[in-house]
Formats: sequence, structure tokens, C-alpha cells
Amino acid sequence: MEGLENDGGAAPIVQWKSEFSRRFQYFLDRSTPHTMRRWLGTLSVAMIYVLRVYYVQGFYVISYGLGIYILNLLIGFLSPQVDPELEALDGASLPTKGSDEFKPFIRRLPEFKFWYAITKAFVVAFVLTFFSVLDVPVFWPILLCYWIFLFFLTMKRQILHMIKYKYIPFDIGKQRYTKKSASSSGTRRD
Repeated sequence: MEGLENDGGAAPIVQWKSEFSRRFQYFLDRSTPHTMRRWLGTLSVAMIYVLRVYYVQGFYVISYGLGIYILNLLIGFLSPQVDPELEALDGASLPTKGSDEFKPFIRRLPEFKFWYAITKAFVVAFVLTFFSVLDVPVFWPILLCYWIFLFFLTMKRQILHMIKYKYIPFDIGKQRYTKKSASSSGTRRD
């Protein structure tokens, strides 16, 4: 029966982890409606990472991996939850005519999860820059050119997909209509 007893040393660690997880989730939940502030915080974390890489003059492979990961997240953010190419095989598809039923654009990767994953990626990449074993010597301009090539190739494919299936992954906001003035409508009231 000795194996069933609680280990006195592990209980405080489990309790601390549970309390930390609960508080972290509380702050994540509170930050949800503050989109602009969240992205400004992520921008500041990204700038700290860029400054770290610039002053150290290294860790280009980590930066390249970070760039590929962010590109992958961006594709998920810009893609619909249900791919119209696969849906067309089932017979159902996105509306293509004005008379078709309206289906709102639902992202494969929601904005909050996109933000959280990017922020976490920058923090992890920043921590990795403190391990000199990960500073692999490479000729960084080749990595940069290859990443730019991948970015444009991927975005071209994504934009062509958006044009083909007529969806816009961005919320432009509420459409506003203006009132026609009496003189422009052609009818005059006396």
C-alpha cells in the first residue's frame, strides 16, 4: 500500500502548477476582447526578439524556422475551415450567386489562437537564443531569399484560391448605407 500514498514533495508542485495554469488562463480570458492591445504586445515581443538576434549576430536558423512556422500559421488564418475544393466534391459549396444562401467565413485558425501561437513562438525563439549550441553558422541571405520565395509562392496560391472560390478572409466591418437626398433620387416633395 506504500505506492498508493501521496508523495509529500510532489503535491506542492502539482498545486503550484494548477494555480499557475488557472491564473494564466484567467489573464488569457481577460485579454480576449482587447485585440489591438494583444497584437501590440506581440509586436513588442517580436521587436525584442529581432533586437536580440541583431545584437548577437546569430541564430539565423532559429529565425528561419520561426518564419516558416509563422507562414504556416498565416495560411491557417487565411483559409476557410471547410475547403471549398473538397466541399465541391460532396455537392455543397460556397455561394457563388446572389441568390445562394449566405455562409459566413469561418477561419481554420481563429484570430485568438493565431495570436497566441505567434506570441508563444516568439517567446520560445527568444529563449532558444540563449543556448549557444543552437547558433548554427549559416549564410543568412540565402535563408532570407528562400523564405521570401516561399512566402510569395504560398501567398500567390492562397490568393488564387480566394479568387476562385470568392471568399474574403477579413472582416471589413459593418456595411453602411447612405441615405439618398431628395434631389438625387429624382422625386421632389413639396
